[in-house]
Amino acid sequence: MLPKGILMTEITPDPTSATAATATCARCDRTLSGDDRVEADDRVFCRSCHETLRHQIELSLGAMSSDINYPMAFVGAVLGGAAGAALWWGFTVLTKISFGLIAVAIGYAVGWGTIRFAGDKRSRGLQVLSAAVALASYFVATYLVNATFINKALAERGDGQRIAMLPTDPALFARVVAVGFGLMDFVFLAIVL
Repeated sequence: MLPKGILMTEITPDPTSATAATATCARCDRTLSGDDRVEADDRVFCRSCHETLRHQIELSLGAMSSDINYPMAFVGAVLGGAAGAALWWGFTVLTKISFGLIAVAIGYAVGWGTIRFAGDKRSRGLQVLSAAVALASYFVATYLVNATFINKALAERGDGQRIAMLPTDPALFARVVAVGFGLMDFVFLAIVL
């Protein structure tokens, strides 16, 4: 007499073999055999339909990264960066709080502007462009925020000097950006990028 488990295995049909025999292609509804079957995520295709779909996807991805209008993408990136920097600076001026997490808006706005102005195209070049503009926008926003707080402190002390909101030389820009620049600024900068 055979053990109970072996007897049950012999009587119970294998559910995967029944499914494999009755599976149909998700695209053409053809009944699939064992070697003419390609599983893709939650669907099953015949080999010819899978190859056709794969070719269409490759063509679509290729079209997304060709004929990119980089000058327009740059304009979109700069506009997005300016909007993100203005949002961060405006929040600081209104609330009198320098909340660095809002700098995330700079990265989002730059990426959004780049993609929209490039005609919804995507490429490694656009990623590099976006990262460069986001980096520059972050430093411009940091300058504006720091200059606002420095000017406020100067006014409270009764000092007549002010830092120009448009920097007059690169050394002044670097000194103002460096004020209070710490570990969290590197974290926010990484998030922006």
